[in-house]
Amino acid sequence: GKEKTEAEESAKKAKRTLNRFNGMSVEEVMARKLPDVITHNLDMLIIGINPGLLSAYKGRHYPNPGNHFWKCLYLSGLTEEQLNHMHDQTLPERYGIGFTNMVERTTPGSKDLSNKEIREGGHQLLEKLQKYRPLIAVFNGKCIYETFCKEIFGVKAKNLEFGLQPYKVPETETVCYLMPSSSPRCAQFPRAQDKVHFFIKLKELRDQMKGVVRTQEIQETNYTFDLTVAKEDAKRLAIKEEQHDPGYEETCAHGSQQHPQQAFGNMNNFVSEK
Repeated sequence: GKEKTEAEESAKKAKRTLNRFNGMSVEEVMARKLPDVITHNLDMLIIGINPGLLSAYKGRHYPNPGNHFWKCLYLSGLTEEQLNHMHDQTLPERYGIGFTNMVERTTPGSKDLSNKEIREGGHQLLEKLQKYRPLIAVFNGKCIYETFCKEIFGVKAKNLEFGLQPYKVPETETVCYLMPSSSPRCAQFPRAQDKVHFFIKLKELRDQMKGVVRTQEIQETNYTFDLTVAKEDAKRLAIKEEQHDPGYEETCAHGSQQHPQQAFGNMNNFVSEK
C-alpha cells in the first residue's frame, strides 16, 4: 500500500541522485570542498553563502543551469562573452573577478547551515577580505550581508537596500555591495532579467572607482537597486525564460514551491530593442 509506494519513490529519488552525481552519494558529495578563486588586487570578490551539491561535485562556482549569475554577468557587460562555470578560474586574470563563500561546508541547501556556522563564517570572510583587499566585496544575497553586518559592524541591518552599503570592510578600503541572490529561488526577483539592472550598476560602480569614467563623486543613491528601473531594463532586454533543469530540486533540497525555478534559454533568445 502507501508504505510500499513511499519506499519506491524514495528508492527512485536516491537513484536519480546517484545518476546526477555519477554514482556518488549525497554524503560523498557533501564531503567535497569548493576551492576559492581568489587573488590580490581583484576588482570584485563575489561572496556566496556556501557551496551547494552541484558546485562541490563539479568543483566550480555557480554551475547550476538555473542560476542567473553567468547570464547577468554577460548581459551587464561585466564579461564580453557568455561564460559559464567552467571559466570560473580564468575570471581573476581576465576580468578582475573572484569567488568565495561565507561558509566552506557543502550542504544540499543553505538552510542546512547552523547560525553558529554562518556567524563564524562572517569572521573567516573578514580575514579573507583583509588579506586580499578587493575593490568591492559583492554579497550575493541579503542573508549573508545581514549576518556580516551584525557580526562585523555590530549593526542589525534594518530596511536593507540593494547596492552600495554605508560601511567599508574594517582596516581596508574595500566597499560592500549587496545584490539580490542570483538563485532562481530568490522570491523577490525570480527571473534573471529582474537582476540585470543590479549587475549594470555594479559595473558602473567598478568603472567609477577605477577612474574609467569621470563623473561627480560617487553618490550612494546612484548604486541602490531601483525596482522601477530594473523592470524597465527587464522589458528592454526582453529575455525569454525557459523551464528549469529537471534535476534542480533534488540538488537544492529547499527549492521554493511557490516560485517555479526558471532557467535561461540559450543566448539566441536574448533580444535587445536598441
